[in-house]
This record gives sequence, C-alpha cells and structure tokens, in this order.
Amino acid sequence: MPAAPSLRQFTTVLVANRGEIACRVTGTLHRLGVRSVAVHTAADADARHVREADVAIRLEPVESTHHTTHPHPRAAYLDVDAIIGAAAATGAEAVHPGYGFLSESPALARACERAGLTFVGPPAEVLELMGDKLAAKRLVAAHGVPVLPGTLDGASLAAGTPAETLAATARDVGFPLLVKPAAGGGGKGMVVVRSPEALPAALDSARRVAAASFGDDTLLIERLVDRPRHIEVQVLADAHGAVVHLGERECTLQRRYQKVVEEAPSPALDDAARARLGAAACAVARAVGYVGAGTVEFLVPADDPSSFWFIEMNTRLQVEHPVTELVTGLDLVELQLHVAAGEPLPFTQSGVHVTGHAVEARLYAESPARGFLPATGRVLVYDDAGVAAGPDARPLRLDSGLTEGAEVTADFDPLLAKAVAHAATRTEALDRLDHLLATITVLGVDTNQSFLRTLLADDDVRAARLDTTLIDRLITSPATPATPLSGPGRALPPPDPDSADHAPASSGPPGGLAHREPAIAVATVAVVAVVAAAFAVLSRAAGHGRGPWAVGDGWRLNADPVPRRVLLADGDVDGDGDGGGDGGGGVGEHVVSIAGPLTDAVVTVDRGDAAAAWRPDARPHTWWFTLDGVTRRCLATIDDGGGGDGDGSGAPPTVWVAVDGRVERFAVLDRTRQAARSRTALAKAAPGAPQHDVSGEVRAAMPGTVAAVTVADGESVAPGATVVVVEAMKMEHPLTAPRGGTVRLRVQPGDQVRLDQVVAVVESPTTESPITETDAADPADPVPHSATRGAP
Repeated sequence: MPAAPSLRQFTTVLVANRGEIACRVTGTLHRLGVRSVAVHTAADADARHVREADVAIRLEPVESTHHTTHPHPRAAYLDVDAIIGAAAATGAEAVHPGYGFLSESPALARACERAGLTFVGPPAEVLELMGDKLAAKRLVAAHGVPVLPGTLDGASLAAGTPAETLAATARDVGFPLLVKPAAGGGGKGMVVVRSPEALPAALDSARRVAAASFGDDTLLIERLVDRPRHIEVQVLADAHGAVVHLGERECTLQRRYQKVVEEAPSPALDDAARARLGAAACAVARAVGYVGAGTVEFLVPADDPSSFWFIEMNTRLQVEHPVTELVTGLDLVELQLHVAAGEPLPFTQSGVHVTGHAVEARLYAESPARGFLPATGRVLVYDDAGVAAGPDARPLRLDSGLTEGAEVTADFDPLLAKAVAHAATRTEALDRLDHLLATITVLGVDTNQSFLRTLLADDDVRAARLDTTLIDRLITSPATPATPLSGPGRALPPPDPDSADHAPASSGPPGGLAHREPAIAVATVAVVAVVAAAFAVLSRAAGHGRGPWAVGDGWRLNADPVPRRVLLADGDVDGDGDGGGDGGGGVGEHVVSIAGPLTDAVVTVDRGDAAAAWRPDARPHTWWFTLDGVTRRCLATIDDGGGGDGDGSGAPPTVWVAVDGRVERFAVLDRTRQAARSRTALAKAAPGAPQHDVSGEVRAAMPGTVAAVTVADGESVAPGATVVVVEAMKMEHPLTAPRGGTVRLRVQPGDQVRLDQVVAVVESPTTESPITETDAADPADPVPHSATRGAP
C-alpha cells in the first residue's frame, strides 16, 4: 500500500463536497499551490464551487454492491465508490471531505486507504468510535469527563422494543428528555420529549431521520437541560501524539438544533472555566487517539458556567470554524493538510493566542414569515458587497457558495453563506457583523437575513444573556418583530433624524460601525421597500418601449401628469387571486400612485404623500432612491413567475427589493388579478359565507419527499393531528389536519411533492360525497393556494 505523501507532494486534492465549504477548501488549496478538483452532479455543473476549482468531474454511479444509480441528487455526494473513482480519474493524492456528506464516514476513510489516497481527517477507527455517540459517552466517562444522564447502549431503544420497556427506560433518565440519533450530528433527528405520551412518536421521527441521514437508526436518550449554553472547543492533534486546543466557540443561538450565530471566545467563561473546558476537550482527543481537526461539544448551564457536560465530538471541520480562524490567525484547512501529510503540529499549546472577538451569522434559505420553513428558488440578484472569503479576509469575511442564477433546491442543506466579523471587542464585532448583513443582498430566494439583524439587535444577545431557547422566545414574543414590518395601512412615517436610515448611502461596507436599528427605522425601511418596488415596476415598463410614448411619466398636453397606479400585495399571490405566503388568509395590499417622471415624482402610498426620485446606478439591479429627501441604495429585480394565459391564472410577477439589508417581495397585481381578488373578497363578505376555509386540504408547505404517512386512508382524525410528514433539506416537517373528519390521502411514503401540492383532504362529517379523482388536483398540474393549509 503506498505511503501517504507529505504536503510538499500533494499536487492534487479532491474536495468531496459542494457549496460554500467546497469553495472554502479550494481557496486554501490555491494559496498553497495545490491543484484542486471539484465534484458535482448534472444539476451542479455550473455551481460556484465548480467554477472556482482547477478541474471538475461529474460524479457517476459506479457498479458495485453499494450503489448502481443516483435516484436523489444528494446520493451522488454520498457515493463512496464514485468519490474514489473521481479521485483516481483526476490524479488526486488526497481527499478533503469538508463537512456534512461523507466527512465523518469510516467507509470513505477506509476506501481512501485501500486506494492509496490520503483522507484529510482522523483514522477510520476514530470516526467509527466517535460516530457512535453511545460508545463515545462511555469512553469519555471512563476518562473522567462529565456526561449527561441517559442511555449508554442502543438496545434499550431498538425498533420493536415493547412500549413498557421504553417507558421504563425513559423514567430512569427522567423527563424532560432528548431523543437523538446515536450516529451523525448537526442536530438532525433530535426531538424533545416532555411527557411519556409523546415518547413513541418522538422515537419514530428520530429513527426515520437517523436512517435517512446517517444510514443508522440507533437512538439514545439523555436528560434535557433546560436553557443551557452550547459551548464547543476546537482541538487539533497530529500523528506524533501532540494535542492542542484553539479555544472555545459559543454556539448557543440555535433553533431546531441548528446553529444560527456563533462567536469566539465565549462571553460566559472566565479564564479558570476556559482552562478546564480546554483540558477536558484535549483529554477526549487523547483518549480516542485523535488525529486532525475536531470539535468537542459541551452543554454548560446558563446559571453556572463553571459546570459542563460532554455532548459529542465532531470528527471534522465545523461550519463555524471561521470565528476560530479570525481570533487565532490560523488557517484550519491548511493545518488539516499538514497533519494529513504526517507532519507535526507547528506549535504547542503555549503558541496559541486568542486576539479580539469574532462573530458569525449563518445565512439560510428559509422563510421567517412561513415559520422558518426551507425556501427554494433561483438567485436573481447576488451582491457580496465586495467582501472576501477565507481566513485572510478580515475584519469582514463572507464564505459563500452563491452566484446569480444558482438554483436553491430542497435537496441539500439550506445554508447559503456565512457572514463573519472580527473586532477588538464583542460589541464592535456585533456591530460590524450587523453592518455586513446590511450590505450583502440575495434576491429571488427567501433568506433569514432580516431576522439575523433583528437577532443581533436583541438586548439579551447584546448583553450575552444567552441560552439555547432564546431564539424561540424571540420569535414568539409579540413585542419583537422577527421580520420587517408589513401589512395593510403601512403609512409614510416622518423622517427620524436619529434613524440609521439617514446615514450617508454607501456602495460597500463602510469603515465606521452600524447603529442598532430603532423600531421607526425598521418601519421606514418597510415603507421605502413598497415605494421602491412600485418604481421598479414602472422603470421596467418604461424600458420596454421606444420613443416618447415609452417614457411613462403620465405627461398630458396642457394638464397635470396622470398619476400611474401600481397595486402590490405582500408575499405570494396565486392565480385564483387568493393569498399565499404565510397561509394565513388576507394579504396586505399597497396602492402606490406616482405622478411625474421617476426622477422627480410625487408619491402617494397607502395614506401618505412624499416626494421621491429614482436614479439608476452603473451596477446592475441597483438604484439610488430618494424619499422625502433621504437617499438610499436599493437593489431590485422582477421575477415574471409562472406567467399564465392573461386570464389571471398562474403566479403574478414578483418584485424583490433590498433596502438596508432588509428584503421585501411583492406580487404585482394587474387588472385581472385585482378583479379576482375583489370577487374573492365579496364572496367571503356575502351573508352566510363561511368565515374560514372549509376545503379541508392539507398542502405541502415546502417541496420535498414524503417521509411518512401517519394515518390510513379513510381514518378519522382530530383537528391538528399529523397526517403526513415531509422531509426537506434534511429536516422533517409535519403537515396537520386543518379540521376534524375523514382523511383521503393523495400521497404515499417516498413521493416527491411540490410546494402547495395537496397531499391529503380531510372531509368533514357533513360532506355529502368524497372528492373524486376528477375533482382532485392533478399531481402533474400546479395546485392553487388555499387560505388553509396543513400547519408546518
């Protein structure tokens, strides 16, 4: 078997991943002068990670006992034989797995060894041991590292175990408890259980996710610590016995067990607690014979940071590694490569120095207005504000896999990019990160960008009063808007001289620090978005014609200009004139009247008047927009949607607008769609008309795969009962009955479903006849929205 080459002999490294992490690893390879190989599927052939690599190869199924086809786009990136074949075909000497996919796969590590390739990660035996959370807990407990009370073997929770045995095991651990897969990580499959009655459904859900994500449905349960902090330690070990830690990261700001904001160092720890945590992490790494970069994760009580419990060890690079790189000045990917080449670590523990503070925010493709459901679509506009990627970028850094035209699907993780900022103090780092989020723009796909700015402005976040339930409390608090203010009757507020909106406009990240946004600033930006959207619609209309008649300024001979009227609706509107988006019924409408040329107009929106001007910038999709004397840079674009036949069918055009880091989208309503909405409103207002949707339809709130059908066709269900479970972006989403009645199923496990596809119909007891096949929506045709859907 060939010996692993040294780094000086690594001429080609294959990156077995996609998206922003593949771009990140490729960047370091280029800096080191190493040829990089990207892998991709047919759908990813034009992706950013493919463009940035020196050479790219399509992953093809390899005839073997493991795989013969790639029925799902994700399957190609999980095909060990295809990865090894791609490395051999391109002359790679090493394989870097990134994170996710095969990054913690013993099978890939062993396959690399058999093929004479270097796997950039720990040995297969270590991956196997630490990938089994039960075995890992037993090991670290034997070495004196505290672990949470819970099961230490998988047999007690195996499928088919009698309910009485499961209940007894749970009682021994104590409620509330957490069910989690014994393999894998990243929060996938974790379910909180607060009562014995909820345990069976939680085990079923966790087992499905574990089997689908990790190929192993073994589970464990452990005692739930209410309102803990999640703190992890970055470790680095070489093949010569040296182990160091690079400090800790605070990863407490999470939802659905997915990290949202991370920072280094943790503001909760003093020097003594930091030293104990670092020593415990190094003890875990030594106990298992670790080699490479890894992360040891701990739970820390919010009211007692001196205590901690081991959770798990992630045997790979972490998503949040950039904050460690910014405070230590080290390139973790480069260090991984040196260790993989058999070289000793170039420093000892005393050579590790932490300087300043770094904070990272994850930009996800998700819709806060729809309960943070995964979002899909095509990236119409992407502006990175000129911020660089990789460890050499400071004090601002943007690691991204996005390009304009990229398709964001439900097939992969929703992470799009990571915005990171470094400063001397935590407060300055938070301010810089907020300013970075105010300058980058993604249009065409819903993201959590606006929510991230709201989160960073929260008083508890600013004061470092953190626990893992903070985000859930924030988004359910009526006093705190999780998204920019929206809705009908949005009026033009008076200019606020102290508002951040009155800061000079900038084409890139300014050198100063951003102010925290007061509520009036958020409201002002929301109104500006409405007016800017109307100007974008009229600007495009004027650009489609020629001659004076295409100017569209309403000019009349010997009379005042005729105001042009634009009707916009918040969020989604479908061909039937009904509101989509959040599935909550009425959608806010905005009537915008613009008199005069766009460069010098008088605007009336909702119930306020203002002077406005709209001037194009040299950059695409960019305008300078002045409203009531205040000028802002806006980015806007229009997506023509599904079109239709001119009869109001199909999705209407959507205008996307970004102002000060907050994105709004509006449906543009023509006369046909206005009439349809009017008819719908009149019908609902008619005497005797039902005041809520009575269709009983259960609709898919996102595109994905049917993971489970929890009821039988024809079964009676109560309102709110789970009917179908859809898996999208590696998360499960239950769809529930909108009312009580009899279920008529339209899907089965394994089916692919589109956004808003009818997956079931709940017939009320008073329904005279069931919906026939003719009445049911054809799965091949678009399904119109209803005001009532299965709850996400």
